[in-house]
Amino acid sequence: MSLIRDAHGTLCLGGVDLTAVLREAASPTYAYDLDAMAGEARSLEAAFEGAPHLVAYAVKANTAGAVVRTLAAAGCGADIVSRAELRVALACGVDPDHIVFSGVAKEDVEIEEAVAAGDRGVAAIQLESVEEVSRVAARARALGRKARVGVRINPGIDLEGATHAHIATGHDTAKFGVAGADVLRAVDLIESSPDLVLAGLGCHAGSQFTTLEPYLAAARVVFDLVRDLRADGRLRSLSFVDSGGGFGVDYGGGCGVSPADFVRASRAEQRARNLGDLQLTIEPGRSLVAPHGVLLARVIQSKIGATRRWLMIDAGMNDLIRPALYQAHHPIVAVTQAPGELLVPWRVVGPVCESSDDFGAHDLGRDAPSAVAILGAGAYGYTMASVYNGRQLPAEVFVRAGKSVGKTARRSVESWVRERSQAGL
Repeated sequence: MSLIRDAHGTLCLGGVDLTAVLREAASPTYAYDLDAMAGEARSLEAAFEGAPHLVAYAVKANTAGAVVRTLAAAGCGADIVSRAELRVALACGVDPDHIVFSGVAKEDVEIEEAVAAGDRGVAAIQLESVEEVSRVAARARALGRKARVGVRINPGIDLEGATHAHIATGHDTAKFGVAGADVLRAVDLIESSPDLVLAGLGCHAGSQFTTLEPYLAAARVVFDLVRDLRADGRLRSLSFVDSGGGFGVDYGGGCGVSPADFVRASRAEQRARNLGDLQLTIEPGRSLVAPHGVLLARVIQSKIGATRRWLMIDAGMNDLIRPALYQAHHPIVAVTQAPGELLVPWRVVGPVCESSDDFGAHDLGRDAPSAVAILGAGAYGYTMASVYNGRQLPAEVFVRAGKSVGKTARRSVESWVRERSQAGL
């Protein structure tokens, strides 16, 4: 991450002084290093060594137009889960041929927009149940088009301990994907439909894996099935296999593998089954953006107790819900810290009226800082934010080439009060 301290102890992101960002923007504020995100994408692209592939950025991680455009310019397509995300991707210049549409409960209007996009619709509508086959076929027929589809397989692997239960998606009791026992029925229905083209088979085991094995175990299920079905003369229209995303990042607890490691290992498994002619699609989100975003917050006050130092900041669980929802740990540092300053533990908490509005214990200066930066906040921060407690969505600042190149303003409290006080009238 391009986060460093200058000689005065001031934190800089992508060459931009974060104290200056706080002076110019409302707090709390997300700040993103677009150059570093583009570098992540280019590094991942290089790991394919020219083999057919699609890096479909999971737009849900960070939907900001500047981020999506930056990653598209670096060669990424998009993995989307709603028509709103589809529209963002298209507006940011992503080619429909580079978009895959996932999700277990797509509405008919969403399916129609995906089928109608561009000259041929999106690259694949990822089907997650047998029941969805007839629904997509009906919408395609109504539009007079053939819809390209993929089948997302639930690999049914044991993920206990591999990641948090809320982001494990490839086990038998998850709502995601077509169960192994139903995959052949789904394939047969698609291949017999005049309105559908089976473009791909894939899976997504979950998110925030910090070792290779859970990811590869799921990919092997898909690759073995494709190999066997092709040997039986099926899947003649297949153009890609999809090993999903979920590559982990280091939130302070370590991560021994990189996204490029996942790619190289997946490609080896693919080649071992003679599937090298098929495009390998991956769906990274967090790994491209999380390390290169911070959430800046001003300190409201401190509270010194007999056994604990509390630091109350103006960012809460409504701004960054991951610690409350997933018990996630994000490192927190002072925006300005004197070189060699003695550090002591503080419990950093927000203003939301919930005990779960707690960012954990962090070592900061003995004297309370005036502002802090919550690190690793480029993914699933703003996109999951809410206005709970009447708090407004945070601002955003975008950094490129050592300067701020754009921002989104924080909505005013007055506008929220006006909207809510008139609701239902």
